[in-house]
Parts: sequence; C-alpha cells; structure tokens
Amino acid sequence: MSPSKVYSNSNAALIQKLGLHDDVILRHNASVPTLYEDALLEKKTAISSAGSLMAFSGKKTGRSPKDKRIVDEETSTNNIWWGPVNKKVSEQTWKISKARAADYLKTREKVFVVDAYAGWDPRYRLKIRVICARAYHALFMRNMLIRPTEEELANFGEPDFTIWNAGQFPANIFTEGMTSPTSVEINFKEMEMVILGTEYAGEMKKGIFTVMFYLMPVKHNVLTLHSSANQGIEKEDVTVFFGLSGTGKTTLSADPNRLLIGDDEHCWSDQGVFNIEGGCYAKCLGLSAEKEPEIFNAIRFGSVLENVVYDEISRVVDYDDASITENTRCAYPIDYIPSAKIPCFANSHPKNIVLLTCDARGVLPPVSKLTNAQVMYHFISGYTSKMAGTEEGVTEPEATFSACFGQPFLALHPMKYAQMLSDKMTEHKANAWLLNTGWTGSSVSKGGKRCPLKYTRAILDAIHDGSLAKAEYETLPVFGLQIPKAINNVPSEILNPSKAWVDGSGKYDGEVRGLAALFAENFTKYSSEATDEVVAAGPAL
Repeated sequence: MSPSKVYSNSNAALIQKLGLHDDVILRHNASVPTLYEDALLEKKTAISSAGSLMAFSGKKTGRSPKDKRIVDEETSTNNIWWGPVNKKVSEQTWKISKARAADYLKTREKVFVVDAYAGWDPRYRLKIRVICARAYHALFMRNMLIRPTEEELANFGEPDFTIWNAGQFPANIFTEGMTSPTSVEINFKEMEMVILGTEYAGEMKKGIFTVMFYLMPVKHNVLTLHSSANQGIEKEDVTVFFGLSGTGKTTLSADPNRLLIGDDEHCWSDQGVFNIEGGCYAKCLGLSAEKEPEIFNAIRFGSVLENVVYDEISRVVDYDDASITENTRCAYPIDYIPSAKIPCFANSHPKNIVLLTCDARGVLPPVSKLTNAQVMYHFISGYTSKMAGTEEGVTEPEATFSACFGQPFLALHPMKYAQMLSDKMTEHKANAWLLNTGWTGSSVSKGGKRCPLKYTRAILDAIHDGSLAKAEYETLPVFGLQIPKAINNVPSEILNPSKAWVDGSGKYDGEVRGLAALFAENFTKYSSEATDEVVAAGPAL
C-alpha cells in the first residue's frame, strides 16, 4: 500500500485540522511522480535531460540570515544566544505572521503536506510536518528529511515540529520587528516555524537545523554539528568535516572508498554520530562527472535542481553558468550516493576531526595538524572566505568568521558547543586537522591558484591511512600551525604557504600578519569565556 493510499481517507480530517478550505486538493505525502506532475504546472519548472526536476526559487536564491527570528517566550528565552544571529520577535508578532501564512494557504487550490523525520537515531529523532503551496518545496523536503516507511507513516500521529511555508506571500513590514517582506520565525514553545517572503527552499532545511541546535544540547546533552561525516569500510573509523558552504563538506565526504553518513548536518551522541537529514544538498556550480562523479550521477529522477541554466531544447544543464546565481544547488536522497551508509548512523566515535576552510588570501597551508587547544580556537573562530551565492548579496569571496562553522544556525552561545566538542574529543582521543581547500601561492585577487581537489583528496587519504599523523612537521610562524613536510601524491612545494608564495616572502609576511590580526580581533568576542590555553592557541603577533 502506498503512502498516498494510507492517507487518502484521513485528508478530510487533516484539512479541517489545518484550517484549509473544503475544496482544497491536499497532497499528503504524495509520491515523487505526483509531485513532478504538480511542479510542472508551476512557472519556470522543467525536467532536465537527466530526469531531475528543475525549479526556480524566485527573487531569493540564497538564505536571508538577517530575516531569521526566534520568538521571545518563557520556555526558551534564557537559553537562546540573542543578538545579530537570533533576533527577538514578540509572541504577538508571531501570531500575526502565523495567521498571515495560514490565511495565504487557505487561498491555494493545492496544498502539500510532507511528514518525515529529522535525526536517524530513533532515540532522538523528531517528527516533522511541512505544509507548503509549491510542489517543488514538498519534493525538496521529501528528499532532505528522512523518509518514513509505510508502516511509520500509517502510525505517524502528531508531529513534534511543523513548518508553515507561505514563502510566496510577504510578511507585513508594518508589524513590530519586521524589517523587510521576508521573515523566517521559529517558536520553540509552539514548536512551529513560519516562512514568509522567500521561496528559497534552503530556509526550511536550515530552520530545522536551528531547531536541532537548540533541542539536542538542551534536552538531551547531544552535540549538534554543522558537518559532513563518513566512515571507513573496513576499519569503521569515522571522520567529521566541519565547514561552511563552499568549503567542500559535501564533495570531500562523498568518497567512493568510504561510507557516507551525511553531507551537512549531524549529531554526536554518547553512542556515535548520526545524520540529521535523509538527503544531500550539493552546490552545482562547476559540477562535472569527472571531478565529482557521485554527486553528478545523483542528479536524476527524484532529485531537485535549483536555479540552474539549461538548454531550452535539449534540457541539458550548464553547470558552469552562474547567470541566475552562484548558488546553484541539487537536493537528492542520500541513497542516491552508492557509498551511503543506510541507516545514516555510525555506532562509533570520530577518530579524525577536520576543520575545513577556504582561504582566499592564500595564507593558510593546505593541511596542518592541530592540538586540542588549536582545535577549540579555530572551531570558535570558524574562519573561511564566504563564497559567492550562499547568501543574498554575496557576489565575491570575502573573509568571514562564523562561530562553530555554523553561526547563522546556532541557537545557543558558541562556547556551549565548543566545550561539548572539546570534552568529546578528549574522551575519544580524536586527531584534528585544519584543511584549506582555498588558494595557494598568493591570494585569489593576485593570481593564486585554488588547491586542486586531487591534492586535497590525497591529503585525506593520508589522514585516513594514518601516515599523516606519523609525518615529519615544521611550524608555520605566527599561526604556530604544524605543517607536514611531505605527503604521498602531493607536491611538497605547496605544503608550506610561506615557501609557495609567488610574490616573495616579504609580501607573504604582511598577508599572514594581516589575517592573524583579523583572527585576534574576532576572538575578543569569546576570549572572556575561553580558557587561557585556548586563547594562547591563536596566532601570535
């Protein structure tokens, strides 16, 4: 019996429960072909030559972090990290936004409802319900969340958390606390989220991430991670990759020689690491079968391509065309990756922690071995060069610091997550590495070259086979990072950036001190709550 048949007799009750009009066509847990058929009725939606659904997210082609808000209510207010990341919104404003979303959905001829899970560990998983007016959004979340079995759907019951996505309809800018027609509001007392004024599907995915960043540490003492993770096939060793969008979390974790646990969002519990999601959300700019075959081949029937340019006749996608956005994406079920570990749960603790950065200045080495204190410093700093397209208004790479490599999604103060990570690394004796997937030889603006993916993969191979931990090291001045002198299949001349610099050592010294000063300035926000050892692990000017 299909999920649609399971729910065919309960639609009337659900329609009434959701407050929709009686004549609405309710697609409750619709099949992929049905969602394709409905999506093709939407503007600028087509099927690619590979069979994926191609959709356009409208004006917003990236997240809108300045419009993220959390309801200020008594059950969570003392825990939330209030400030520029989590802006307060009153319960009264929430009621207005919720009513606005509900009223909009009442006007729709079709409404889509998706029931699924967040979190592969049954002890901690959340039942999520998504209510939306676009078939593309329903298919996106069907891919990104964990799809229940038919038996689980039949016994799903009431959700733990609900998303009301009325993104085609704007927020009321005259409501208290509103600064634009876009608003993404999370209410931990009601366990609901409302989306207005943006059709970018990633807001739903990252909204659930923020929910997990709050609930897992507060309710269960489980650490939430903005990371990808994979596991060795024979040794069953787990590696966790921290990093912002564009640093390589998805690409590097999709290793055909290892099992993929997940590409973006995880939790580290007392038993091991589990994926939050049931799918992957890969950047597509520059994608090719040669460079990233597993991701390229996952783009087929059932997957969703966002904001890509394609040939109108052949429907072949041009992955090098960024005329709509740099942030072209594909959402696909994780089992589209042949090496995926299903269920996405490793019953063992990480042996290697990799902090990814994409340094457009060309200052940091391709890889360095970190002490525990350095891990804490660089985790709290979360440095990278923000790549074009991941957020509205970002068109060129720019230096940025994002606490815990996921600042826009944090619900608690960064030191809470940092301390939990430190405790777990110490307990389980994990090795730690800083991996720069950015530029070498010089900065991006002065002719530097991005570190080839094949060299980055060779570095990871050396991490996983244990040879890198036994290598001979030298110290990078100022940052105090330990740099290996040689790695198999990696040219030794690119390992030390001070020696690889093409403009002379004097100019490199200026660049490294300039970046070190930015690190020091950023860390002043956290130094009062960090230990002396962690503060001392930063660059020495």
